Amino acid sequence: MKLSTTSRAVVLSTALVGTLALTACGAANEQSAGGGGSTSTGGSTELSGSLAGAGSSAMQAAMQGWTAGYSSVQPGVTVNYDPVGSGGGREQFIAGGTDFAGSDAALDEEELAAAQERCAGGEVFELPNYISPIAVIHNLEGVDELNLSPATLAGIFNQQITNWNDPAIAADNPGVTLPDLAITPVNRSDESGTTENFTEYLATAAPEAWTHEPDGNWPVPGGEAAQGTSGVVSAVSGGNGTIGYADLSQAGDLGVASIGVGEEFVAPTPEAAAAVVENSERLEGRGEYDFAIEVARDTAESGNYPIVLVSYHIGCVQYDDQETAELVADFMGYVISEEGQQAAAEASGSAPISDALREQAQTAVDAMTAG
Repeated sequence: MKLSTTSRAVVLSTALVGTLALTACGAANEQSAGGGGSTSTGGSTELSGSLAGAGSSAMQAAMQGWTAGYSSVQPGVTVNYDPVGSGGGREQFIAGGTDFAGSDAALDEEELAAAQERCAGGEVFELPNYISPIAVIHNLEGVDELNLSPATLAGIFNQQITNWNDPAIAADNPGVTLPDLAITPVNRSDESGTTENFTEYLATAAPEAWTHEPDGNWPVPGGEAAQGTSGVVSAVSGGNGTIGYADLSQAGDLGVASIGVGEEFVAPTPEAAAAVVENSERLEGRGEYDFAIEVARDTAESGNYPIVLVSYHIGCVQYDDQETAELVADFMGYVISEEGQQAAAEASGSAPISDALREQAQTAVDAMTAG
């Protein structure tokens, strides 16, 4: 099974550290650190110590939500997270410089082997704890609702469909009066995990209309380019006939297209984004507690929205020392809890994971131990 190409991307960011001091006194179990999920959501065990993580800048706002919420449960723990980018986070974790990593892609085969060597006992966890729907945003006067099939969407961004009253768009939107107006597609000018996930969707769901390889750099010349998510949103907002892609949380008052999935058109919602992750297949050749997936970009499942960015927390099932094992288990237990997922959603606009994904991740939390 093909590993997501996002694992080759390093999200560029300002190297700032989201550090929150979280203090109290602690007690440690003698053997297993598992069960941290219960203590992190209101149990009686108080912990103390510090954790270091690094990685995805896309997860930064969510990490701030998680650490802020966790501080009210375990004020004796300090969690440091450096948003150096996914590639940098994986490198630091593999080298032993951090306790966990945040990554917009799963470990590739070479990284996985190195991570297994870094971890006592050789088992790695990869938990898809952050799900962000990518919306197709548009500014089209007189058109409030817009449906786009995968092939039509690919044709627009490949600049093969250039006018809003094109027959392909009309076929997706029966009964809608479409203007005789040129389409202005807006893409990211900077290397971006959002771009890579978007182009991976196009390449998978509409391979005949989109012949480019998935890439963090926009592969089609021409059109309009803008820096960052805010730049794309601003460019789409400032024109008429514009269309772009951005995190759903940043769409604001712009129109948001529903995307063709099977026999229906699905709007980006937290529930639809979580559903496609739940229904995606696990990557083969992984450990018992490694839940890395190949996102089902070409799904035909009802109610699934396939244009998503999925980010992982990556760490060891078994750590060298008891304190680290217990702290990682407790923090991850909070992250996957309903409370933790709501804190991330409020901070970043992410989609909370489903109950099935939570139960799956809890098995990894319960298994975390010290060597």
